[in-house]
Amino acid sequence: MSTTRTPLSKTARGVYRAIDALDASVDFDPPLRELVRLRASQLNGCAWCVDQHSRDAQDGGDDPRRIHSVAVWRETPFFDSRERAALALTEAMTLLPQTGVPDDVYADAAREFTPEELGNLMGAIIAINAWNRVGVATGMQPPLELPTAVA
Repeated sequence: MSTTRTPLSKTARGVYRAIDALDASVDFDPPLRELVRLRASQLNGCAWCVDQHSRDAQDGGDDPRRIHSVAVWRETPFFDSRERAALALTEAMTLLPQTGVPDDVYADAAREFTPEELGNLMGAIIAINAWNRVGVATGMQPPLELPTAVA
């Protein structure tokens, strides 16, 4: 038996708006931000966010092979050093209780990004982790309608 869950946007509008404002405050490379959002969402098991950010990355022009490979980014040649540093930091910050943020992961990110970019990258990771917690806790699911294939 499944429990009906009420959306946070209806039960705690101020909290919902605050997370939205945090997310909107992030000024970071949009294509890379989608990869960060996707990877954190995969780790957190947020089905709605995985669906949304996969589509957003593709709509933003990212290659479907890269999008499908985010879960195994270390094993593919599809990501450059900047993207790898962002994905490593995303994993460390998302899995914080298990891994902390190792010095080498932070140092790699600090080499690849200016201080302002690094701060915004961290903000993006914090925001998507907040959204993932909303999505998982309230049972958000992606829409059932799948796009029709073009013949």
